[in-house]
Amino acid sequence: MRDTRESRLLLVLLIAIAFALITVDIRKGEQSPMDSARRVAASAFGPVENGVSAAVDPVGNSIAAVRDSGVRHDRISRLEAENARLKQELGSDDRHRARSKELDRLLKTAGAGGYGIKGAQVIGIGAAQGFSWTVTIDAGRSDGLVRDMTVINGDGLVGRVTTVGPSTATVLLANDPDFSVGTRMEKSSELGFATGRGGDQMSVQLLNGKSEVKKGDRIVTFGSRDNKPFVPGVPVGEVTKVDRTGGDLTRSVSVRPFVGFSKLDIVGVVVKPPREDPRDEVLDANKPAKPKPAPTVTVTKTPSPSASASRS
Repeated sequence: MRDTRESRLLLVLLIAIAFALITVDIRKGEQSPMDSARRVAASAFGPVENGVSAAVDPVGNSIAAVRDSGVRHDRISRLEAENARLKQELGSDDRHRARSKELDRLLKTAGAGGYGIKGAQVIGIGAAQGFSWTVTIDAGRSDGLVRDMTVINGDGLVGRVTTVGPSTATVLLANDPDFSVGTRMEKSSELGFATGRGGDQMSVQLLNGKSEVKKGDRIVTFGSRDNKPFVPGVPVGEVTKVDRTGGDLTRSVSVRPFVGFSKLDIVGVVVKPPREDPRDEVLDANKPAKPKPAPTVTVTKTPSPSASASRS
């Protein structure tokens, strides 16, 4: 269409008519003459709008999902963090329970032997000062520790203190090849010397080559003069093998230590020796008490005199 004066007048006229119809529609409300035309248009274009909506909605939903995914991701992250925290707390609780049991075993062992102990925790393990099997504990001179004190845990002999610092100390473990301690056999009281062989093995040289010893026999410390470096009665281990080819003077036996040296945690340094040798009493300190049989009461009914007379 050419841009002429007539076309411009026609455009102005159509705009004026449109405004007039809008004004009438607004003022009349539900009685508007345009209402019927609106219904016709809705009937005609409604299916088209539904089709367009069906095509557009998935896209809109996807956009909403992308928008909401950040919120869900944050929620999932919070839940995962909470789950990790709960697992950590649960693991910590398990660890506390395990250490509580370990401490309880240590106290029972110390109580059975009459040992006054200073509790400590292993904070380091490895070679120190030329020794291959040593640990560092978090107790030292300020805690009353001195060189050549016996170190135990709930299972038995751990080792002896070799170096003492202000707040830490080095312990030579009983399985070190340079370690040596006097021992005594349970029941038979045969004496010997135990030395470490590394790992979970020790060797005991019995002074009596003809001593009767068998697999499963248990050994405790004999004790040192003035209780240093070893107090008496501390469980050492049990015999796993007897050397039958030994000479008449001595006899060698292999011993499995009671202590697991690769998993040390809570230990006790004996700062006060027992008043008397506990001998074999510490060996069964952590064994559960045998249940006492409950007394059985049997009730026998005795017939009354009247009942006996009636039967006769």
